[in-house]
Amino acid sequence: MGETDVIDLLLAQHALIRDLFDEVERASPGGRGEAFTRLVRLLAVHEAAEEEIVHPYARRKIDGGDGVVDDRLVEERQAKELLMQMDQAGPQAPDFRENLLALRAAVESHARNEERYEFAQLREQTSPAERRSLSTGVKAAEAVAPTHPHPGVESAVENLLLGTPLAIMDRTRDVIRQVMGKSH
Repeated sequence: MGETDVIDLLLAQHALIRDLFDEVERASPGGRGEAFTRLVRLLAVHEAAEEEIVHPYARRKIDGGDGVVDDRLVEERQAKELLMQMDQAGPQAPDFRENLLALRAAVESHARNEERYEFAQLREQTSPAERRSLSTGVKAAEAVAPTHPHPGVESAVENLLLGTPLAIMDRTRDVIRQVMGKSH
């Protein structure tokens, strides 16, 4: 994604996440593994970058930033916990469809809250230069972020300390799964 404004970048990712949910829902049971793997990866790297770059900045820059961000982190953790269970069980699990619908509802509610309470204020209270700098930071964070959910790692400090080792483990596991011909 070539967006240089962090808000535009994050909004584009939210749209892509909605599209991936659609793709997973429409896929046949045998074909949903690859789409689900892409969804898991995008959600994991997107949230890690927000936690590492966007949320700490929002805490300082927007009115009531601590409360706004704390509420988003609670939402993120709940969604991560369900996503982790689904990722471990795989798309062939008997309750996959039910969990997917619950996950989608949680993720879309979270995205709406970010857009309404965090992103709107960030756009109003930051300069284009600040948003370009944040976009660069988000892209860099995503390049080295874990590719699977890790509930309990929601702060910038936790992401900085644990993100790289988790990313290495996740990416190694991804390669092994790919070599073994499994999407899970």
